[in-house]
Amino acid sequence: MAARSNVPIGLVLGGGSLIHQVGRELGTALERQLAPYGITAQQAALLLHAGRQETGPSQLMTQLGTDTAGMTKLLDRLEDKGLLRRRRHPDDRRAIIIELTDQGRALVPRLPPIFGRVTRQLLTGFSTDEISQLMAMLQRMLDNLHAPGAGATAKLRATGPAGHPPGVGHSPGAGGRPEPGRR
Repeated sequence: MAARSNVPIGLVLGGGSLIHQVGRELGTALERQLAPYGITAQQAALLLHAGRQETGPSQLMTQLGTDTAGMTKLLDRLEDKGLLRRRRHPDDRRAIIIELTDQGRALVPRLPPIFGRVTRQLLTGFSTDEISQLMAMLQRMLDNLHAPGAGATAKLRATGPAGHPPGVGHSPGAGGRPEPGRR
């Protein structure tokens, strides 16, 4: 039998709905900024990752929050747009390497400022400490969702000194997480 939470259901549903709404609005803001380039936020993220280092689809699936079929569609669309190509790995015929085209390489430097602008808009009015706390709490939520039933272990992992979330009371970027606006 699953353990019952002492959190009122209205708070859970209200908070989850608000997080979902923020995520949706963040996605919409990014899509709007990327529209002139004819790509989506997920396509932009793939291009940024592929532009940093030689990589393959299996390495990017988790980072992009997609599965094999979704990755194939992403790659097909970006290849159709002339932004990347797939080539066989020289040492493993089964593996594919994602390679940016000249057009893709020319687009990549334009993408980080877009993510940065939208992140700054999202976090306007927040102090550095508030941003650190928010990042730590959101990470705890992800950890909670990825480790159901972990109980005390998840709680210990999700708290730092004196029971505070990791990064709270520390310098920005503490806990190994990137600072907001950095990708």
